[in-house]
Amino acid sequence: MATAARVQAQTDPGPRGGAAGAGSSFSSLGADEVFAFGAAKTVFQEVDSVSGALPGEAGKGLGPTFNGNSCAQCHAQPAIGGSSPGMTSKQNPVPNPQVLLATLDNAQNSVPSFITANGPVRDARFVHLPGNQGKDGGVHDLFTIRGRLDAAGCQLAQPDFASAVSNHNVIFRIPTPTFGLGLVENTPDSVLQANLTSTQALKSVLGISGKLNTSGNDGSVTRFGWKAQNKSLLVFAGEAYNVEQGVSNEVFPNERSAVPGCVYNATPEDVTHFGVGGEAGDVFAFATFMRLLAAPTPTTSTQSERNGSNLFNLVGCALCHSPSLTTAASPYTGMNNVTYHPYSDFAVHSMGSGLADGVSQGNAGPDEFRTAPLWGLGQRLFFLHDGRTSDLMEAIQAHAGNCGRNSTTPTFSSNCSSEASGVMGLFNLLPKDQKQDILNFLRSL
Repeated sequence: MATAARVQAQTDPGPRGGAAGAGSSFSSLGADEVFAFGAAKTVFQEVDSVSGALPGEAGKGLGPTFNGNSCAQCHAQPAIGGSSPGMTSKQNPVPNPQVLLATLDNAQNSVPSFITANGPVRDARFVHLPGNQGKDGGVHDLFTIRGRLDAAGCQLAQPDFASAVSNHNVIFRIPTPTFGLGLVENTPDSVLQANLTSTQALKSVLGISGKLNTSGNDGSVTRFGWKAQNKSLLVFAGEAYNVEQGVSNEVFPNERSAVPGCVYNATPEDVTHFGVGGEAGDVFAFATFMRLLAAPTPTTSTQSERNGSNLFNLVGCALCHSPSLTTAASPYTGMNNVTYHPYSDFAVHSMGSGLADGVSQGNAGPDEFRTAPLWGLGQRLFFLHDGRTSDLMEAIQAHAGNCGRNSTTPTFSSNCSSEASGVMGLFNLLPKDQKQDILNFLRSL
């Protein structure tokens, strides 16, 4: 009877319980590196306000527009450094913090329709300029500092999200986990290129191509962000600080939405402090935290999970979700020439119009996305770039590239094909119990 029940099963086991399998520093680090990690983690958790003078909000530079007031507010599941928090967490069930953030400190914001207590932390991008006057693609922050206790005189209004949603002009992004990114940063371009071409013959049969996104300045491989658009963890941190919290810094020094009456600080707001006891700005601490943050720990142990691992390779999922890569020499203790297991090739692939967001970043086009690393997936709450589903099976099926449009997933391309469609064909031929094995394996990562 147990076997018969298992054959019929084909459901996402859901986020894994137990202790968070991530969030600590690499166990091999020396004492000084562990201290630096702890200090950087404290900065990562810092809550920002406009002035830095409000109780409990000692960071300075929030706004004039923002999506969050702390890195750790969004990168929280299953531990600090992860992805969006949520109510289904087995480690720390909390509602979406953006709901209360809208009116924190007397701010006068409405909560957009796509931000809900039970949903993921999101940012929003408009694909076209108002009146369809050309391409946009940039982040339009959810909230402004208008009405806040530390923003007297600012009258900056929120974007018209209701019209953008009704016109299918808004797409969403959720936070990407930052676990293990020091290993990713230290992986040579040549390793990523060799990995991409190593199984090219089989990929061609299945319709998989893919490419590495690259810097327009030096041609080197970029690898961070949903479209692998950022070169380094420092650039990744600097952009996020400026775009998501509105804090100008030494990497992105210009204030966004710097309208008259809403600018209160000299720029950049986050700077290196000189003199005795001086220290680098926050963005350098953010990069240090991510660089020394350990990779997630998998729990693969059951027969079903081991079967799922083999089937994951057999149907071709591993052709893009590469199980192993190796770093170069590292200046950090114990991180030298490490073979790690991200389940990603860090290349961008065409996923068809079902997932297309209409945004181009670097060499990544409107329907191209970086292969999402799967390590840590077992405790993740929301899937795909926009967090449209919490069901792992739905996320897998979305890889097929089928055309479709609804109010939350607008279609920006007539191209229905996806590079994953061949692999999805093989996956869908599996009996239900073998599909379940793959689901169980993925939830063990």
